[in-house]
Amino acid sequence: MSPGRDYYEILGVDRSASQAEVKRAFRRLARQHHPDVNPNDPQAEARFKEIAEAYAVLSNPEKRRQYDQYGVVGVPGGFGAEVWDELGGFGDLFDAFFGARWAPRRGQAARGSDLRYDLEITLEEAAAGAEREIVAERVQRCEECEGTGSESKAEGQACRHCGGTGRAQRTTATPFGRLSTVTTCEVCRGEGSVVVDPCPSCKGVGRRVGTARLSVSVPAGVADGASLRLEGEGQAGERGAPPGDLYVFIHTKEHEVFERRGRDVYCELPIPFTVAALGGSVAVPTLWGPDELKVPAGTQSGQSFVVRGRGLPDVRTGVRGSEHVRVHVATPRKLTARQRELLEEFAREGGDGLDEAKGWFQRFREALGGEGDQ
Repeated sequence: MSPGRDYYEILGVDRSASQAEVKRAFRRLARQHHPDVNPNDPQAEARFKEIAEAYAVLSNPEKRRQYDQYGVVGVPGGFGAEVWDELGGFGDLFDAFFGARWAPRRGQAARGSDLRYDLEITLEEAAAGAEREIVAERVQRCEECEGTGSESKAEGQACRHCGGTGRAQRTTATPFGRLSTVTTCEVCRGEGSVVVDPCPSCKGVGRRVGTARLSVSVPAGVADGASLRLEGEGQAGERGAPPGDLYVFIHTKEHEVFERRGRDVYCELPIPFTVAALGGSVAVPTLWGPDELKVPAGTQSGQSFVVRGRGLPDVRTGVRGSEHVRVHVATPRKLTARQRELLEEFAREGGDGLDEAKGWFQRFREALGGEGDQ
């Protein structure tokens, strides 16, 4: 998710906007901020990517529902497959907007690729939020040459093999005549320039494999499976080109006590049979510490109670969900002589609950008898 900005705000549409309105807004903004329309603006690609990311979420009903509920959503790869499936990729997107075939600019170094990191957190961390440090292995900019690939940090010279065009033309004879094909130059890899004094640390590439320690802010109430985007923390770009992004996917560990369902949590709680019969208060665990549950007299095993405000917070508003407690009446396995004596006396007084059961069976038999008389 783009930090600090709302997807609806990025596209300039209301939260109630239809899919058609979202699509029109995306096309208008993409036409305006496409990198090839703004060749002298270094921020154009970042703005275009942000617009495409917002559209990838809001154009997908399921992702839009998840985003509206949790404020974050997995968007693997940054731009989102929906954008490319609809418009056919970066080149076709330019062609669709401007009626001309797009081709990489000569000397345009490749942007670094995006990375994925899977982070496992506890349910308590998902509820309260957390600051986690991760160690990511990635291709980083070579510090010796500052990413230039040159030991002297000088600009590359025009490739002699392709004359600085970044493309190589090959002509072959066929039974139908001579056929010319244009391919990417193998010497400069399409960049149009080569490094004449390669950096000894990175061998002229401008990048090296390394590890980075990064801090990840996990928002309170984050959904399981959501992704957090760390802009510019992916693979380093070639020879000073912008780096990719790092997507941290959140996975919540299974909890021993609670089961999460959206903002609510569910748990099972054993209670003494005396409390179930007479009523009283019992301690109940919550994600926010122990709480007190009022149990009315005559509570049956399997009955559920709701403790409001003890679930997970909404990632946007902070309003907490509820905790649903299903009680089970615990039957004692061992009794003292006095306890047995009291229970036997209780049973003799008709306190075993069988009168209610007998009444139910009596009504059941009468119902069957009534059907037989008809």
